[in-house]
Amino acid sequence: MCYDIKAGLNAQLKRARRYGDEKAVRQIEQELIPFTDLPIYHASGFQHPKLLIYTDEQPERPTVATWGLVPFWVKDSVQQKKLWNNTLNARGETIFEKPSFRTSARNNRCIIYVDGFYEHHHYNKATFPFYIFRKDGGPLALAGLWSEWVDKDSGEILKTFSIVTTVGNPLLEKIHNNPRIKGPRMPLILPDELEDKWLNPVNDELDIIAIQELIQSYPAEELDYYTVARLRGKEYAGNVPEISERVVYEDLVFS
Repeated sequence: MCYDIKAGLNAQLKRARRYGDEKAVRQIEQELIPFTDLPIYHASGFQHPKLLIYTDEQPERPTVATWGLVPFWVKDSVQQKKLWNNTLNARGETIFEKPSFRTSARNNRCIIYVDGFYEHHHYNKATFPFYIFRKDGGPLALAGLWSEWVDKDSGEILKTFSIVTTVGNPLLEKIHNNPRIKGPRMPLILPDELEDKWLNPVNDELDIIAIQELIQSYPAEELDYYTVARLRGKEYAGNVPEISERVVYEDLVFS
């Protein structure tokens, strides 16, 4: 699963900078960033933060979206608020089947760039937060689904997204060991060379198969990790730079 992330401005603008048009990047910063919650040193999906996403409609220019996908068929804001805590993640294996995700899986895929993500490790009846990131320091390209929903009462158009997950790699098997969850999970991280394929249009069953083939665990050897300060409870410091710094727990044995 993926409920906790770190997303700085540089990571979020990775795709916009691909063509070296700094004028366009500055325009994005001026027009879009004020409507996001960036920079995010730590945010939980249950807070429904606003981030930049890159959609299949506009692959090179980001748009602002809220974490927690709201399908187009949701009737009202009451149903919306009940649903979107359950759509923070979308299991990659079933995105073309589940009612909440199948339309977006076919027509509305996106990429969310983050610096890293957090997972909790269970040890000796306690939990310890880990920060996981690319060894080379580059942003992680998380595969996502997006949707637009119109609030019939207010007329507001809400753009939302979900992070796709897949089976955890050997590293996540060790870290993400929650005994209440069946098997370790991790976000679907797209290798640099496969990012564009995730945004390709789906026109037939062969295109669906091509998307499904991308739903693989990211290589553990390309990720690094360390423990950080508490992300829950009274000790939680909030969305501050120090939250993603290394913290050593003497009562944790992990190797």
